[in-house]
Amino acid sequence: MLLVAGWHSFVLALAAAPLVYYAAATFAAWRFFGRERQRTAGDFTPAVSLLKPVRGVDFGSYENFASFCRLDYPEYEILFGVNDDADPAVPLVQRLKAEFPERRIRLLVGSEELGTNRKVNKLARLAGEAQHDVLALTDGDVRVGRQYLREVVAPFVDNQVGAVTSFYRAVAEENLGAELEAVGAASDFFAGVLMANWMEGMTFGLGASIVTTKRWLAKIGGFEAIADMHSDDYELGNRIAKAGGKVLLSGEAVWTMYPAQTARGFWDHQVRWARTVRLCRPLSYAGLIFTHGLPWAMVAALVAPAKWIAAVYLLAYVILRRVMAWTVGVWGLRDAVLRRKLWLLPFRDAIHFAVWLASLASNRIRWGGEEFFMRKGQLVPTRAAASRVARAASQSPR
Repeated sequence: MLLVAGWHSFVLALAAAPLVYYAAATFAAWRFFGRERQRTAGDFTPAVSLLKPVRGVDFGSYENFASFCRLDYPEYEILFGVNDDADPAVPLVQRLKAEFPERRIRLLVGSEELGTNRKVNKLARLAGEAQHDVLALTDGDVRVGRQYLREVVAPFVDNQVGAVTSFYRAVAEENLGAELEAVGAASDFFAGVLMANWMEGMTFGLGASIVTTKRWLAKIGGFEAIADMHSDDYELGNRIAKAGGKVLLSGEAVWTMYPAQTARGFWDHQVRWARTVRLCRPLSYAGLIFTHGLPWAMVAALVAPAKWIAAVYLLAYVILRRVMAWTVGVWGLRDAVLRRKLWLLPFRDAIHFAVWLASLASNRIRWGGEEFFMRKGQLVPTRAAASRVARAASQSPR
């Protein structure tokens, strides 16, 4: 009896860990966003080259691209990079040139096959063509506000700042998979980012927006050094941090698109993303088991010696999880999708735990229509993928 009681007490103690995490992440969000809203951007506005590697279009592509043409900033250029002339993004870029003649917009087609990461291949060419020292890297599905560049470039007045990265809010189509992804990012993923920023400082980048300089890029060996890495955003920030640069988290959030997807597409994307995080930060990922409040609350309810204790755990999960999500995503990020879809949290948490378990099963991912193994963050093509990559390399422009 004593052994059973001790085991139950141990499980109940472990089940309290996610509740403590929710409270800590809520404080981290309150601390970060409260400070950011009191800060004012400085007057440091050097010329900037905006690098935009794109592939295809989605439901918001034109407005996304156009938002970069409406920035309130003294001097900047926009460089778009595509794989080939047939890319659907090409006509949109041509339209931008006609509608915003005052902006310096360039379209670069093709890139040298430096590695398996096609986005990085394009970034390497764009950086080589960029006229300015400050480089702002944003994905093709990103939309920004008018003050974006002023906010993310101002910190570079400090020469020790090596990179500035940004949160992203959701613009989601009316689709359950898209909304679940958006809810997960705003309510859970960014809670983890805020905790990392609070406890150890930023040592990685977030892919929607990373700003750096040619000087810091050269210190890590350029984009060529990460051309075979899957998580180029993580690697870029992490290598700059290891080179001695400060990586800062900006309070200036951008928007990113969440298109409609099938149930299979949603599952595959979630597992790929989770598996990528596990392989980049294995110890941190293992520790995520203690942030899954729903399964722990259910286990606690099953082993609790009294019904009122079971009820306390379940109620604490519901309240603290919702408070954390609201503080991080609604109050902090001002994410409109999360504000409308807070009721999806338990459903999303159940799926996320299943994804966490599935991500442990293999180091293999599908990305860009190809299959790869992940080895220390590096993309290693399977035999079939390797032959296709080799053929593409032989045909790429030099």
